[in-house]
Amino acid sequence: MNMSRVAAIFEKDLKEFMRNMMLFTSVLIPIVLAAFFGRIDGGAGGVPNEMVIIIAGVVFTAVTFSSMMTMMAEENEKDTLRGLLQSPATIIDIIAGKSAVITLMTIISLVVSIMMINVSGFWSMANIAGLILLGIFFLNLGIGIGLLVRSVATTSVYLIPIMFLFGFTPYIEFLVTDERHIARRVAEFFPLYQNLFILNGEGGMAEFLILLAWIAVSFVIVLWAFNKRKSDD
Repeated sequence: MNMSRVAAIFEKDLKEFMRNMMLFTSVLIPIVLAAFFGRIDGGAGGVPNEMVIIIAGVVFTAVTFSSMMTMMAEENEKDTLRGLLQSPATIIDIIAGKSAVITLMTIISLVVSIMMINVSGFWSMANIAGLILLGIFFLNLGIGIGLLVRSVATTSVYLIPIMFLFGFTPYIEFLVTDERHIARRVAEFFPLYQNLFILNGEGGMAEFLILLAWIAVSFVIVLWAFNKRKSDD
């Protein structure tokens, strides 16, 4: 990895991120949502942890996943990835530069969003570790799907199901009240639920292992997308 090249890509993509209203607005979506929930809570009792984790899920889907997918889709649309995929060092540089931009924006959006609501214990070491693993999962997912998407216009086709499936998972508790229901039991194995357990103080090694398993799945998706993109070229 050439760090000077990564830094140059980071600087270029950061400027493009700030100029792109669709990308820049994605950072504001969870902040506005957090401000809304903070107001209706009224400061009494704090926002339920389920809603706090949903806000975090919106950050990771709207900013981390969506922005990475969009930036990779732009490379596809401009047909600049065709040559890059033939050079492992170059594609690593470009992904590292883009990932640094997305990580910075994710941190800004998450920190400001949490500051908007009344929640305690969110920045514990265990929860931060869980958030890092969650971020890696969504980043990989964005890279993998972004490699397959041919144009920016089609990214919304993937964003909506990913957001509902992985970003709003704990919302199922408001729709399905029976804890023994099969939908609830399946949902509890999804990534966001592991972070909910950790935030509730119920997390242990099992939750981190499940997150690592999801990260392994996301890496497989990235590798599959790379191979498919190469074969298509």
